[in-house]
Amino acid sequence: MLHRLYKGLRTSIVVVIAACGGMLAAVVLSKVSWWNSMPPATASSPSTEKVDPNNVRVTPDQMHQLELVKVGLCSFRQQKTAIGQIAFNENASTNVFTPFSGRVTRLMAQVGDEVKRGDPLFEIDSPEVVQVQTDLIAALHARDKANSHLDVMRRQADRQQRLFRDKATSQREMEQAQNDHAAAESDFKTALGALTAARHRLRVIIGRDQDEVDRLERERIINPLLAVNAPIGGTVTARRIGPGQFVKTDASEAHFSISDLSTMWLKAYVAEGDIPNVRVGQEIDVRILALPDRRVHARIDAIGAASDPTTRRVMVRSEIPNPDGLLRAEMFATFKISVGNVEATTAVPTDAIIRRGEETRLWVEKEPQVFQSRTVKIGAEQNGCIQIRDGLNQGETVVGRGAIFVDNEGRH
Repeated sequence: MLHRLYKGLRTSIVVVIAACGGMLAAVVLSKVSWWNSMPPATASSPSTEKVDPNNVRVTPDQMHQLELVKVGLCSFRQQKTAIGQIAFNENASTNVFTPFSGRVTRLMAQVGDEVKRGDPLFEIDSPEVVQVQTDLIAALHARDKANSHLDVMRRQADRQQRLFRDKATSQREMEQAQNDHAAAESDFKTALGALTAARHRLRVIIGRDQDEVDRLERERIINPLLAVNAPIGGTVTARRIGPGQFVKTDASEAHFSISDLSTMWLKAYVAEGDIPNVRVGQEIDVRILALPDRRVHARIDAIGAASDPTTRRVMVRSEIPNPDGLLRAEMFATFKISVGNVEATTAVPTDAIIRRGEETRLWVEKEPQVFQSRTVKIGAEQNGCIQIRDGLNQGETVVGRGAIFVDNEGRH
């Protein structure tokens, strides 16, 4: 009885489980059928759609941020390019040598320091400085001695003059006294001239001011040290001496170099065949390789008188401003100079050109809101326009301002 009851209960449980399983399967199948019957979800469109690697589609809102330009003609002059380098302005630079030989006791300026005219650069202990001061002291003694002798001769001449009037001496003795007085006056004037020359040497050659000269004459104490001062204001660009070094007046290299860096020179080298098209006062466009974002407009100041026998090029010089001091001597630079007649050729704004290494590209309107990347060959750049040599036709529309944005989207 119990066995039959247990068997019946087990059969009921199996039926219930089977029924539940069937219901679950039915639910799952119905869900799958419903999911498959739904249309595929539409992915939200990005702000820009790339049609293929060379085409980009932009939205109407983004079109307002782009500047579209019709390709037309622009006037260009033939340009010649010359390579050169930045140099110090030699009209605002000077080399400093010691006026006397001696040993360096102290350095007061370093490379890169800003100095004013009269600032000390270095100090030396010089026997020649001692000699100049000794000469001044000797000239002082000679003047004092000549002055004393003149005073004696003046009194002697006056005495002989009185005696001669009183018939107490001969005319010969009176005349001799007058001659001695005249000779003493001449000696005194000579001593004064020597003293003036010694003072001048001390002030001008050694650089002592009047107070120092007066103190030397008063105290008669010799100072063997000499400070060599900056002859102009500017920046110390070179120092070629060190402490304890013996320096000479005939040194082959300057001890210090100073230059005013507010302006610099561009020295470029132009081929002989292009020199007939170059003249003083002609405008040039200068580009510094180390400062690609800086463009300088200048004028040619000088043209070399000779051609280099090896390179067959002529030096052309221009002075360029350096207000922020970023230009450095020996930096590489190029300049472009316009020569020949005006030529009207296909051109686009500089903003339209995208540079990828050696390749230059731009974005051409293919259809409304769709732009195609195209490789072009460029030429001269003048007045905000770039000459197009190949790859683009007049009347086509290109992206000017905003071309970088479109190009970035094309790479993604």
